[in-house]
Amino acid sequence: MATATPATTLDPYRLKPEDVVEPPRTFGAILKRVGPGIILCASIVGSGELIATTTLGAQVGFAALWVILLSCFIKPLVQVEMGRYTIASGETGLESFNRLPGPRFKANWAVWAWALMVGTTLFQIGAMFGGVSQVMNQLVPAISVNVWVPIFLAITLILLLGGGYERIEGIATIKVALFTGITFLCALMLIAMPQYFSWSKAAEGLTFQMPPGGLSRAVSVFGITGIGASEFFMYPYWCVEKGYARFAGANDGSAAWRSRVLGWTRVMQTDALASMVIYTVATLAFYFLGAGILNGMGIVPTGKEMIPQLSQMYTQTLGSWSLYVFYAGAIATLYGTIFAATAAHSRVFADMFRVMGMFKRDDYKARVKYRNRMVVALTVIPVCLFYINRDPVKMVFIGGMAQFLLMPVIGIGTVYLRHKHLPKDIAPSPIRTAMLWFTSAVLVGFVAIYLWSLLS
Repeated sequence: MATATPATTLDPYRLKPEDVVEPPRTFGAILKRVGPGIILCASIVGSGELIATTTLGAQVGFAALWVILLSCFIKPLVQVEMGRYTIASGETGLESFNRLPGPRFKANWAVWAWALMVGTTLFQIGAMFGGVSQVMNQLVPAISVNVWVPIFLAITLILLLGGGYERIEGIATIKVALFTGITFLCALMLIAMPQYFSWSKAAEGLTFQMPPGGLSRAVSVFGITGIGASEFFMYPYWCVEKGYARFAGANDGSAAWRSRVLGWTRVMQTDALASMVIYTVATLAFYFLGAGILNGMGIVPTGKEMIPQLSQMYTQTLGSWSLYVFYAGAIATLYGTIFAATAAHSRVFADMFRVMGMFKRDDYKARVKYRNRMVVALTVIPVCLFYINRDPVKMVFIGGMAQFLLMPVIGIGTVYLRHKHLPKDIAPSPIRTAMLWFTSAVLVGFVAIYLWSLLS
């Protein structure tokens, strides 16, 4: 096995023969190599679940349960194929989508569409800065929300500037474990509370009907629950920085290279499956609590009262003592997502500048410089957006809608890469390919239905 190179000098984006590592074969050894999906969960289990998913449940009850399940279960089919292409080619997410046909100005139109989408999702990050500051204001009322926001901005800059993959994966793991387990416990206790929950009501949410008056909310939640458009692009970068592509090595056409690619692809698939289980459990728990507790109490989270309103999900199931447990979990969830999303977006934006020709692919020093600049921009801008629009719930749904509208581009783009640029001996089976086509069609169909509803 190759010896690890110090993080300060290692360029995970270069494929060098000395970095080649044979993939693990046993399930236990494979589990030791997972990690990108955990960071992805840290981004996913955040504003989408704590704010958007619970708010949807509060508005429409269990009627949109099928939307949540569909969102969580089908998107990983695209995620896995993006990961496969990255391992086989060594290309990053934006680098691969820069291959799509169509107009370009220094970079492909799809790259610019990603940048526009992320610019809009900064409303979500701003909402999380506001949400976590609301929690701290509840704990320390003497310090206002307006003061807590720049404090968290400073913490983010300290943690991320110069931070490598290992630090991000470690913090993400703690974040995901802390709140997901407690929220799942609350959801289990909810099942035993007939005033808020019944299996017959939950079954009504599986009838594949749009909830009355909830179409815009439902499609927005479809865009940000499970894997959102931004997470689709994040995942290949974490696969690269974890080492999957580097361990497989450059394509030399040999049987050994093919074996390594397929082996590390199996590791990546296990990683994606593990993350899907985690964020699906977390998402369902949040949705059940919103549809059961908040909808039953007639509470729809909004504005400055969002955090106290959301805390009812805990206090009504575990008791009043759990208020501070909720606060701790909310801090971990919201700030953990700020941390993970900013870490990922700064890497992708740095790569965008590289795709545009501003530095060479093997200039890792320049990549880190651009990444750190984007860390600053991607923390300061969301904070400014929060001060302009102080309703975290609205900010989350604005970002969710932008992610939702980009989904068809990601689905179709992944299909294109699979058929036009992925080596045939690495390509997925006909069944997996058919599932990829089906998922892409669903993503296109969902957006088409929503746009048609706006015109009718």
